Amino acid sequence: MNVLAKSFAVAALAATVALPFHSGAVRAATPADTLVIATGIDDIVSLDPAEVFEFSGGDLANNVYDTLVTFDPANLSGGYIPGLAESWTVSEDGKTFTFKMRPGVKFHSGNPVTAHDAAFSLQRAILLNKTPSFILSQFGLTADNVKEMVKATDDMTLVVTTDKKYATSFVLNCFTATIGSIVDMKTAMEHEKDGDFGYEWLKTNSAGSGAYSLKSWKPNESYVLEANPDYWRGAPAMKRVFVRHITESASQRLLLEKGDVDAARNLSPDDITAVGGNADLRVDSDLRGRIIYFSLNQKVERLANPKVVEAMKYMVDYDGMTKSILKGQYTVHQAFLPLTYLGELKDKPYKLDIAKAKALLAEAGYADGLEVKILARNDPQTMEIAQALQANMASAGVKATIDSGTGKQTLGVYRARSHEIYLGAWGPDYPDPQTNADTFAHNPDNSDEAGLTGKLAWRNAWAIPEMSKETEAAVQESDRDTRAEMYRKIQKEHQMTSPFVIMAQKIEQTALRANVKNLYTGSAVTSVFYWTVTK
Repeated sequence: MNVLAKSFAVAALAATVALPFHSGAVRAATPADTLVIATGIDDIVSLDPAEVFEFSGGDLANNVYDTLVTFDPANLSGGYIPGLAESWTVSEDGKTFTFKMRPGVKFHSGNPVTAHDAAFSLQRAILLNKTPSFILSQFGLTADNVKEMVKATDDMTLVVTTDKKYATSFVLNCFTATIGSIVDMKTAMEHEKDGDFGYEWLKTNSAGSGAYSLKSWKPNESYVLEANPDYWRGAPAMKRVFVRHITESASQRLLLEKGDVDAARNLSPDDITAVGGNADLRVDSDLRGRIIYFSLNQKVERLANPKVVEAMKYMVDYDGMTKSILKGQYTVHQAFLPLTYLGELKDKPYKLDIAKAKALLAEAGYADGLEVKILARNDPQTMEIAQALQANMASAGVKATIDSGTGKQTLGVYRARSHEIYLGAWGPDYPDPQTNADTFAHNPDNSDEAGLTGKLAWRNAWAIPEMSKETEAAVQESDRDTRAEMYRKIQKEHQMTSPFVIMAQKIEQTALRANVKNLYTGSAVTSVFYWTVTK
């Protein structure tokens, strides 16, 4: 591109982002080599992959960094594939993973990607001990042993040893997570401060080998990515990606209709319906991993009665909610593993049946009904769901009051096991069935002192010694088919006996200009891919 053309492209981009609401019949158009997206990005707190644990941060990292093991964005159901590691072997005892690095790959700095960078990246993730580090520490990696258990034996060979045998798929799936991103060791250490492995610098900068490098980030406003022409998977067609923080659905829709943005990722069901009739636009739907549920605290005597628990599962209008409140953006789902995960369970044994709910309450000794409190975050969608549940419960003779608060407030009560009924959502932390099995079906110590706040079974005081053992066994099973069946068995028992009422799984609807192709949002297993997009 010559200087004049480049200047014109930059000016055109500036116009599209600086003048979102304009009058006149002429439609604006984003530059042909630039992708402009309207979405919410105010959840980003850090750009360091050792700390990134939010949806928007994961989207950015997935395009700026590479991992040892990755996915084919056009075939996400096919499972993991080689990434920066072109191959790997596993020892006979299942505890040692030897990765051979892909030759010829370079970081954005020009430094070669080596096994030493990979070892450094995984070690610093454990040593920094930020929130997502548990994804790697569950292999027995600690600050004291990580340099022995994760090491480069030469420039192109990385050896990772786990504390015991785990399913190979479990380990490799975890390496696809953002925490497994490979950082340019030389660049990071050039910015090291007080032994922080470059953490303070990487919170606002990047040092990856991905399809894009970070050009700028303005918290709660925008970020701009610039294409890596030497990307090992092929040079991106979009030379720049501009992501704007716009949360209001109507604003996103207006920008999209006028051509000021190429994609709107947070439209309401009503706005999705509206753009559906516009020939210049289209809507792509992608099944994501987030599930909506409510749970009954087993510390509360009346809610610990198995008949009451079962009755609650018949007080939900599953189909009605997904056709009204959650229209087009959730599908009925009643198992703790999201659809598309290994071991998925499609069984839907429950439906709205007030007569059956009343009969079960009578069997439990509550023929005259009972009173409950529903704890819910005060965002509009959650409150609509809470009110729908409240109405159905009233029909069954259950008087429900809604206690609402901010996400921080409600989570505080939930983690303290002080709720009665909690209404919320849960999303996977990494693309392996153990991510949800460990939280919904694993509670090795039900005492208050255990403080296992990351496990929803513990938060609801659900003592399950046998199911916990089954979950521990499943994560160690080597045979993929056997492992899948183990998770299905656990889920079937969970559906029948658990104090969890799982209602729906998220469908992400992305509205796009008709000329935008191949924007893959990551389905239920990973984050968005920008480098695949063409116009």
